[in-house]
Amino acid sequence: MIFDDTQCTLGEGPIWHPERQQFFWFDILNKRFHTQGQHWDFDEYVSAAGWVDHDTFLIASESQLFTFNIETEEEIYICGLESDNDDTRSNDGRADPQGGFWIGTMGKFAQSNAGSIYRYYRGELRRLFANITITNAICFAPCGTIAYYADTAVGKLMATDLDADGWPTGKPRLVIDLSAEDFGIDGAVVDADGNIWNAQWGASRVPQYAPDGTFLQAISFPARQTSCPAFGGPDLSTLYCTSATENLDVPGADDGKTFATETSTTGQAEHRVIL
Repeated sequence: MIFDDTQCTLGEGPIWHPERQQFFWFDILNKRFHTQGQHWDFDEYVSAAGWVDHDTFLIASESQLFTFNIETEEEIYICGLESDNDDTRSNDGRADPQGGFWIGTMGKFAQSNAGSIYRYYRGELRRLFANITITNAICFAPCGTIAYYADTAVGKLMATDLDADGWPTGKPRLVIDLSAEDFGIDGAVVDADGNIWNAQWGASRVPQYAPDGTFLQAISFPARQTSCPAFGGPDLSTLYCTSATENLDVPGADDGKTFATETSTTGQAEHRVIL
């Protein structure tokens, strides 16, 4: 079940590159982008990515979006991301079916309501939702007409309808309410059938929910702070999951490691970002 035994302080942003057939993830607080057996260091926090072509990712950092070529290590600035606010950094993010890239921000110390969710699409960065404490669970239904997101501090997974270009329309609606639980809604991904898989911080698991929020099953992992899932592998049936040692007084042997397990589910291929 252990895919990589590197203990990340804050493992996040897992992504299976469908052209390279290769898995990548971040350790936000150590400012690193990982693949098995290799990592790249950056000057500031990095947290999430979408793939642009065979060798290039669009990466979100604490102050910008930039492209990064993993073969040449060339970085190209795309646009600022709250670059005038030293109190925030990027957090959860994912590409949508239309080729846009959604990215959330949050306070570096989880300051209340300091974060927002943005979408970068064909040269435009637009703020979609504001006054969020810990942006998480950004993911998309395979039909391309629904996006999901959460504020971990609130404990509610929301859905919003999308227009043909992928921009939100109407009022967000509640799908999953975990506000009474003692664990948190963290990163999420949607499988090819439209079911939602949500890593739950403090619960050592990634449950699967139907599109209406009905609990279906859960897969447990040997780490307390499971942080974000992703589907990958040749047939997209492998469920990967990152985890974290952040704020654990005595991390366990497997806390912070990255996991992979086979499922009977097929995931969606990660969508290409159109710059």
